[in-house]
Amino acid sequence: MRLRGLTMRNRIWLPPMDTYSALAHDGRPTDFHYQHYVSRASGGFGMVIVESTAVTPEGRISPCDVGLWEDSQIDTWEWIARGIKNQGAAAAIQLNHAGRKGSTGCFSLGYEGQSVPLEEGGWQTVAPSALAYGKLREPRELSVDEIHEIVHKFRDAAWRAMTAGFDAVEIHAAHGYLLSEFLDPLTNLRQDEYGGNLAGRMRILLEIVDEVRGVIREDMPLIVRVSATDWAEGGWDIAQTVELASALKAHGVDLIDVSTGGIIDGVTIPVKKLYQVRFADEVRRGANIPTTAVGLITKPKQAEHVLKEHMADAVEIGRAALRDPSWPLRAYAKLGVPTEQTPYPPQYVRGAFKVKE
Repeated sequence: MRLRGLTMRNRIWLPPMDTYSALAHDGRPTDFHYQHYVSRASGGFGMVIVESTAVTPEGRISPCDVGLWEDSQIDTWEWIARGIKNQGAAAAIQLNHAGRKGSTGCFSLGYEGQSVPLEEGGWQTVAPSALAYGKLREPRELSVDEIHEIVHKFRDAAWRAMTAGFDAVEIHAAHGYLLSEFLDPLTNLRQDEYGGNLAGRMRILLEIVDEVRGVIREDMPLIVRVSATDWAEGGWDIAQTVELASALKAHGVDLIDVSTGGIIDGVTIPVKKLYQVRFADEVRRGANIPTTAVGLITKPKQAEHVLKEHMADAVEIGRAALRDPSWPLRAYAKLGVPTEQTPYPPQYVRGAFKVKE
């Protein structure tokens, strides 16, 4: 698969999944992050998308999140990007601001699912409107000047990602974090140019895309992750997602990473096998832009079906990849691909999965 100047060896991608493992609370990745991502690259994934990476310290989901808010963080990311690419995978990174869902706990700190107290390293969160998510701390509404500053923070983080050697950048506008809070009419009650109708609500995202596209290389793909629906009446839905995707394409976005949910607390999500694939299909067809599908795709034949039926251009294997770093190599064997045609590291060929006849 090819996007701009980047060719991926296959259409099985690792989606960004937060590991909450920057245990020094400095945003810098560690040895754990290196082995986590490089092992998936050696396991055959075509693209490895590194987890939610904060563009400001206050943009972290938790104090244990990684970041790219300052130049001193570039060197550790350079090590990881190089390791991923040395194993034959494309290296991408997701840039994010957590908005009202920031300053929450993690396994090493405690307060999981809660706001971290200020005296324990938490912070005052921000959002388009002063509406809390569930029982989390109420955020402060951003001023227009602060919105402009956040746009610039995404731009600067994208430049650092390119400098660190990443092949592609993904902007996180899904799952109820800051940019999806702006998109959703249930969480954005602003009456200025960043609220109101869809054009106002997607303004910040389009401005970020323009700024990022302006600093990364022309041949670097730019990806945006969206929640196609918040599963709530009167909220964000697939029709708005298609309109947004069309606008993003016009502004230089190359692919939409389609997920759902995470925006509104307490909604019922009909989770089942392949439950999000139809949204990737609708965005792909409605906006005429490549998409990825994610969400309980666990078996090789399921993934192959999604691609053969042209419901998405790539599939993302998340939780199954946490259990099995070599999921793609196993999939090649299950689908009958000869070992010599698969991306085994030469050191591991002797242990190749048996090809299904």
